[in-house]
Amino acid sequence: MSNYTIIQNGFVIDPEKKGIEQREIGIIEGKLADSKDVLEQGTAINYIDAEGAYIAPGFIDLHVHVFKGATTLGIEADLVGIQQGVTTIVDAGSSGCANYQLLKETVIQQSDTEVLAFLNIAKDGLGAGLSELADPTNLMSVEEATEIFVREPQIVGLKARMSGSVVKEQGIAPLKHARFVAGALHKPIMVHIGNPPPYLNEVFPLLGKGDIVTHAFHGKKHGILNEQGYLLAEATEALQRGVLFDVGHGTSSFSYQTLQKFKENYTEPFSISTDIYLNNYDHPVGSLMLTMSKLLELGFTLEEVVRAVTIRAAKAIGLTEQGTLQNGTRADLTIFTLQDERTNLVDSEGVVLTANHVLQPKITVRNGRVVFRQ
Repeated sequence: MSNYTIIQNGFVIDPEKKGIEQREIGIIEGKLADSKDVLEQGTAINYIDAEGAYIAPGFIDLHVHVFKGATTLGIEADLVGIQQGVTTIVDAGSSGCANYQLLKETVIQQSDTEVLAFLNIAKDGLGAGLSELADPTNLMSVEEATEIFVREPQIVGLKARMSGSVVKEQGIAPLKHARFVAGALHKPIMVHIGNPPPYLNEVFPLLGKGDIVTHAFHGKKHGILNEQGYLLAEATEALQRGVLFDVGHGTSSFSYQTLQKFKENYTEPFSISTDIYLNNYDHPVGSLMLTMSKLLELGFTLEEVVRAVTIRAAKAIGLTEQGTLQNGTRADLTIFTLQDERTNLVDSEGVVLTANHVLQPKITVRNGRVVFRQ
């Protein structure tokens, strides 16, 4: 493929601007560029026809599980990455400091998709089962965390799963430890919320600016909304401090009703992620684009859902080369269509919405190179 590329005829969604416009996108040596510069400098120019499709920065999925073979959840990275129009995925706590090197060698270095990671505060991550925070001796120390974070730039933060089945008798203690470690590293924590204990009035006060609450819109009892559909006081205060909400669809962690109630009363932005893994790939999650399609059906605009998986996701984990269409940044692009077809889309509660439009991947570009074409 030529080092000079122009993508033509597509409708560009720039998450840092308002509106959708039909214009060309240029690429020089794997970086985004003005198409005029490509024409002036290029000798053999590669043209990509995006007629009838949308062009956006490469989609980012902040919550996946791709530690295939080493955990019961792991799914192939490229299957849920570039083959679904997702250029960057973040494995959310499948590995800890004890087995991150294996994740790096078998997944990160072997995938065409960019794979980043939240490191589990438990040393073995999910490698020894799904109750990884039940044993206090399995928690990563500040010294262990510092050593691996300095060495491994693909690690973007810590992960702590705050569900009763995960922490057992430890309650809120693992999150307090994660808060201590994250503070020493100046890194965010992604916190999974689910069935208590611990309860959210214990969890939210420990979170600060830049921390991420995934599964924010689950339909279980003791979630972010009270019976009247308004945020818990602790959740409101957390948002005011700069804590971020994330969808994290998953098998049992996304409710149309919860998100619809939130949408009716609040305008705070959030990121969209899948929590996709081996057992929920076919049902109910499917892909990041199907998850985005569900939010379209709930009344969010195309620009809003694209922003939630590009610039908003990038900023959540401190990325500057991804999630943007600024010239000179890495040419990771998602080219997709909005298909007119009636499709039944299910949430984690089994509620079905019949959508009239569904997002589908067409072409995935990584570092200026086409790595997937539908």
